[in-house]
Amino acid sequence: MPDLLIELFSEEIPARMQARAAEDLKKRVTDGLVTAGLTYAGAHGFSTPRRLTLAMEGLLAESPTVREERKGPKVGAPDKAIEGFLRGAGVSREDLEERETPKGAVYFATIEKPGRPAAEIVAEVLEDTIRNFPWPKSMRWGSGALRWVRPLHSILCILTDETGHSVVPLDIDGLASGDTTEGHRFMGAGRFAVSGFEDYEAKLKRDHVVLNAAERAEHIWNDATNMAFAQGLEVVEDKGLLAEVSGLVEWPVVLMGDIADDFLGLPPEVLQTSMKEHQKFFSVRNPRTDRIEKFITVANRETKDNGATILAGNQKVLFARLSDAKFFWENDIRVAKTGAQEWLDSLENVTFHNKLGTQGARIERIATLAGELAGVVDADAAVIGKAARFAKADLSSEMVYEFPELQGLMGRYYAAAAGFSADVAAAAEEHYSPLGPSDDVPSAPVSVAVSLADKLDTLTGFWAIDEKPTGSKDPYALRRAALGVIRLVLENDLRLPLDGYCDTQLLRHEAHQTDNEKMGQVLLDDLSEEIADHGVLGAVARTVKGAIDGDLTEYMLELETRVPDTSRDLLGFFHDRLKVYLRDQGLRHDVIDACIAMPGNDDLNLLVKRATALGTFLGTEDGENLLQGFKRANNILTQAEEKDGVEYSFGADLKYAEDDSEKALFAALDAHEGAITSAIEAEDFAAAMGGMAALRAPIDAFFEAVQVNSNNEVVRRNRLNLLSRIRNACLGVADLRKVEG
Repeated sequence: MPDLLIELFSEEIPARMQARAAEDLKKRVTDGLVTAGLTYAGAHGFSTPRRLTLAMEGLLAESPTVREERKGPKVGAPDKAIEGFLRGAGVSREDLEERETPKGAVYFATIEKPGRPAAEIVAEVLEDTIRNFPWPKSMRWGSGALRWVRPLHSILCILTDETGHSVVPLDIDGLASGDTTEGHRFMGAGRFAVSGFEDYEAKLKRDHVVLNAAERAEHIWNDATNMAFAQGLEVVEDKGLLAEVSGLVEWPVVLMGDIADDFLGLPPEVLQTSMKEHQKFFSVRNPRTDRIEKFITVANRETKDNGATILAGNQKVLFARLSDAKFFWENDIRVAKTGAQEWLDSLENVTFHNKLGTQGARIERIATLAGELAGVVDADAAVIGKAARFAKADLSSEMVYEFPELQGLMGRYYAAAAGFSADVAAAAEEHYSPLGPSDDVPSAPVSVAVSLADKLDTLTGFWAIDEKPTGSKDPYALRRAALGVIRLVLENDLRLPLDGYCDTQLLRHEAHQTDNEKMGQVLLDDLSEEIADHGVLGAVARTVKGAIDGDLTEYMLELETRVPDTSRDLLGFFHDRLKVYLRDQGLRHDVIDACIAMPGNDDLNLLVKRATALGTFLGTEDGENLLQGFKRANNILTQAEEKDGVEYSFGADLKYAEDDSEKALFAALDAHEGAITSAIEAEDFAAAMGGMAALRAPIDAFFEAVQVNSNNEVVRRNRLNLLSRIRNACLGVADLRKVEG
C-alpha cells in the first residue's frame, strides 16, 4: 500500500487562515479519495507560512472493481425504453438477463466498473480540490485563471511504496506537479527532491523549516519563558498570539528586548495591547511589581549578530507606537480628572442605532433601570446611578478609539482618576461582562446592577424595533446578552422578575420612538391641512395640541397592548437560552419545559431551582414511578372528561371508597397535599419533591388494585375526582405532562 505526499507551495499564507486551510486540504482530498474507492490508514495535515502539506499512509494502490446490478424495463417493453436503459447502463442488448419477478419477466443488467490506479484518482481529486479550495479570500495572478490565497508556485505530489516513489502526473494552468520543494526563503539552499514524508520533513528541517505548527509554537514558548525566567521575569500567556506568531515564521528565533523607561508608567494592559496588536510582541512582566518591562519578538531567521539588528529595529518601531499610546493616555487622564463631562456630552451626538437613538439617550435609560435594580442587588441607588452614567464614558476617549478592545478596562482607570469610588470604577470595567460562557461574572452589587441594565436595555431595544436574531444570524450579539443576564441572575442568586423590568424598559424605548417618529409624523400629516386656515404658527400650535390630546393618547393606549406581547416574546427568548445553558449542565429539556409552564417563570432563579429539584427527583426510582402514575391518572381522567363532557375537579369523598388501597390513597393525599403546597409556596422544592415521593407507593397500590371506570357510576365519578386530586398535586410542582417517559 503506497503513501501519498502532497505539498502546495505558495507565497505567504495569512496566519489566521493556515490551520483551517490544512484541515480543508485534508478533508477534501480524503473525502474525494474515499468516494472514488481509495481507503487509507491515516492522514495528517500541516501548514507553514508558505506551504500546505498532506501526508497519507496506507493508501490502496488502486480502487476495487465494482459490480452493480441494475433493474430495467419489463420484457416486451417498447424498444425506445429498452434502448434508453442500455445507454444509461452502458451495456449491449446481449448483456441483458431476463428474470421472473412477481410483476412478470424483467430485464436486469450487471454493470462492472473496473478499478483504477491510485495515481489517476489522486490527480483528479487534487485538481478539483485546488480549483475549488474554500479560501475566505483568494486572488488571480499573471494571465492564469487559477485562484489561490497567494500566488501558487509549485505542487509536490508523490506516491511512495517499497519500490520507491513516483510523481502523480498533474498540470493545473501550466503548473506541473513534481517531487521537489524548497526550504526557508532566506536561509534555504534552493530546491531539492524528496522521496516520502519522512525524507521531506527531515530535509525541510535541515533547510530551516519546522513543518509542524505545534512544534513551532512549543519552541517559541519554551525559548521565551526560559529567557524571561533567567532574568526573574515571566511571559504573559496569550494562546491566540502564540498560534498567530507560529503561523508567521518557518524557523522561529526568539528575541527579548527592553521597553524604554518613558513607557513603564503606562497601564500594563495598554502596553500589552499596543505591542500585541501592532507588533505581535509578547509582554514580559515583572512578578514583583506587576509591570510590563520587556517584550518578546520572534524573528524568522538567524543572523550573524544573533538578532541584534532585528531587535534594534523592533525597539525603534515600538518606541514610536508606545509614544502614541502615552500621548493618548496623558490626554485621557487630563479629561478624566476634570470629571470626564466632555466625553459624556459627546456621547449625546454618537448614534447607538438609527432607531434607538444616541449613546447618551441609551446611557440615561441604563442609569434609570440600574437604579430600579438597586433593591434586587441590595446596593445604593445613587451609587449605581453614578456608575451607570460614567460606565461608557471611555467610549469617547482617545485610547479606546485606538484600541476598542480596551473599553471598560480604561473606564476603570479613568473613573479612579475622576475621583469615583472603587465600586463605580469596577462597574465601568465589569458591566460588559460576562462576554461568553467561560467569562467571569461580576459579583459586586453595583457592577451587577449596571451590567444587567446594560444587557436588558440592549435586548428590549432590539425587540422593540423587531431586530431579533434569525437562524444563525445575530449581528447585535443578543444571544450573548441574554446568556449574560441568565448567568448574572443565577450566579449571584438574584430574584429578578423579568416581565416587569422588560415591560418598563420596552415602554421607555417606545417613548423614544413616540417622540422621534410618531409625534413627527403627526406634525407632518396635519401641518399641510392646517397652514391654509391658520397660518404657520397657528398650524403648529394646533397640531401639537391635537397630537397630545388625541393621536398621542391613542398611541399610548395601543402601547399598553403591544408592549406585553413583545415582552412575552422576549421572555420566550430568555427561556430558549436558559434551556441551552441548563442542558449543558445536564438538565433534560423536557424537565425544563415542565417548569417553564409554571407561574413565575420570568423569575429565572426560581425556575432553575424548581427544574433542578424536579430533575433530581425524576432521576430516582420514586420519581420515575410517580411520573408513570401521574401520566396514567392524567390519561384516564382526560379521556373520561372528553367522553363525559364534564371536568372532574372536585367532590372526591372517602365514604364512597371501596378498596383499602383507595382509602390509603385518600389518607396519603390528605397527609401530604397541604405540605406539598406549603413547600412550593415557601420555594422549598426539595421538600415538595419529598412530599411527592410519599405519594408514589399509595398511587402504585391504587392502580394495582382498583379499576377506575367501575360499573357503579357513583364509584366511578368518585374515583375520577380522586384522580383529579393526584393530577392537581403533581401539577402544582411542575407540568409533568411535558415530561417524557
